[in-house]
Amino acid sequence: QEKLVESGGGSVAAGGSRRLSCTASASMYDKNCLGWFRQAPGKEREVVASIYTVDDTQWYNDSVKGRFIISRDSSKHTIYLSMNDLQPEDSAMYTCAADVHPTTMPSSVVRTYCVFGGSWDSGDVWGQGTQVSVSE
Repeated sequence: QEKLVESGGGSVAAGGSRRLSCTASASMYDKNCLGWFRQAPGKEREVVASIYTVDDTQWYNDSVKGRFIISRDSSKHTIYLSMNDLQPEDSAMYTCAADVHPTTMPSSVVRTYCVFGGSWDSGDVWGQGTQVSVSE
């Protein structure tokens, strides 16, 4: 079953912290490149962070560098997004996704895509999202 389920969203005051979780089905976690996205009302969806779960290589959007940390627990097929010093502009629906590639694609190529933020398209698998709201 292809599935990702997010949790951990909620309301927080500016300067606060929040940790999001994304639990994937085994088949999705085994895609090895998972990412967090966010979309605020009236704005395009943007990649926040990605992680290559084989070696923990991470990529971050410049807007969150130094504040957010993406991590993983392979025993639980789960990735996390630890968000610190949250600001109102971080308010958005946060969604995780698995970067799905043809099975014939070498793992080295999958990793290359992932360490530069991933290669996201309609073939990928997405969760339903969890809302984060940051107040002044």
